[in-house]
Amino acid sequence: MSYTEGNISPRSSNPGFATIISLVLFIGVAFLLKFQSPPAFPVIILFALVVLVIAFISTETALIILIFSMLLSPELPIGGVPGREVVIRLDDIFLLVIFFGWMARMAINKELGLLRVTPINRPILIYVFICMLSSGIGALEGTTNPKHSMFYIIKYIEYFIVFFMVTNNIKDYRQVKTFVWLMFLTCMIVSAYGLYSSFSLGLRATAPFEGPAGESNTLAGYLIIMMGMMMGIILYARSPGVRFLLTGCLIFIFLPFIYTLSRSGWLGFIGMYGAFLLFSKRSKGILLILLLLSIVMFPALMPQVAHDRIQNTFSGHTSIHVLGKDIVLDESTLARFTSFKRSLDLWAERPLLGRGVPGGGVVSDVQYSRILREVGLAGFLAFLWIICALFKSGLKSYTCPDIDDFERGLSLGFLCALSGILVMGCAAEVFIIIRIMEPFWFLAAIVVVLPELRKRDYFTAEPVPLHGI
Repeated sequence: MSYTEGNISPRSSNPGFATIISLVLFIGVAFLLKFQSPPAFPVIILFALVVLVIAFISTETALIILIFSMLLSPELPIGGVPGREVVIRLDDIFLLVIFFGWMARMAINKELGLLRVTPINRPILIYVFICMLSSGIGALEGTTNPKHSMFYIIKYIEYFIVFFMVTNNIKDYRQVKTFVWLMFLTCMIVSAYGLYSSFSLGLRATAPFEGPAGESNTLAGYLIIMMGMMMGIILYARSPGVRFLLTGCLIFIFLPFIYTLSRSGWLGFIGMYGAFLLFSKRSKGILLILLLLSIVMFPALMPQVAHDRIQNTFSGHTSIHVLGKDIVLDESTLARFTSFKRSLDLWAERPLLGRGVPGGGVVSDVQYSRILREVGLAGFLAFLWIICALFKSGLKSYTCPDIDDFERGLSLGFLCALSGILVMGCAAEVFIIIRIMEPFWFLAAIVVVLPELRKRDYFTAEPVPLHGI
């Protein structure tokens, strides 16, 4: 059977119509929740059923809805766990109903397959298994609360579901470009809100629907991913119009990124830019010139609040002893060092499998000590396996001789964005934040399948079986 049969042709859906449907859904639900309308929950359920039907009919359209929902979803507080409030977002609901719609579609049309074979599948499944095993043991031994573990593990599985769904439903390059441009559109909406929250509300820049205090680190991590994508495509785009458009977008989203005042985000950007200097095969001279100009000019151009944020890092009342010197730190930075040490102490009690997710409820604000505390050395090695597989797949796509410049730039952007959030992870728990991880894994899925798309003709050739791990 070809992909033109069975009502699953890659041209069977209309991206423009899907975009309109997505925007109408989110405007309607956001309006109801913003004004606390009594029928909000029944309407959300109704919209979820509509999305379920859409997912069953056209998974591509459902994925477009998911793109908008990842950063533009209202939240519904339902309680709390130690160190973090428990909320359900609209994208949590939509992701689940899209997943069930996709599963129902595959159950009826068994030739669609279950999972496309990728190098990322096995380490993901092993990591999830270790999370469950460690949490089960932790629940029996009293080192973690089973209810809290269930909540966090479901959250972890959510963004892996995004990866599996996207890899299994990308059929051609038209879809790739549609998804990427819609991700850019979403980013522009989010960035506009970030500027509004900073300049009009007097807050640190944050994404929509992040509560009264906002989550500036979340926006910073998300923008690192989007800036990486844009920079990669700019470096490889042949069209002057595309370069001009994306350069304008890049400048625009860089402004709210600065006003997040996220020091971990700024470190992540440095890591991302360094990765461009390392991996890029084009315009290294321009990148070096821009770096030198930034070093010279940026201190003068940086807003005063950013200067203050950097200076406050070393202007606290408490000092720590590092390499024979006493370093004075502000309360926020000191709390990171303290919680980092606390997480390592807890990990030392159970070094192989950790204490279970979330590992005693300690918020460490350091991704890697959190992984060790939760799932021990075994889980940390599985996590490193995932990261290595992502780098390997990104490099494979970037160096693939068959893909065009747009996809090559996208692959480069992914490699550099991954580098950036790995650096950011030294001072933030980026790999457990759903609003960072959903777009990240959506992008990862696109990049991983790029080389395979050139190996077949989706309109005439027989499909490669999508099964196995």
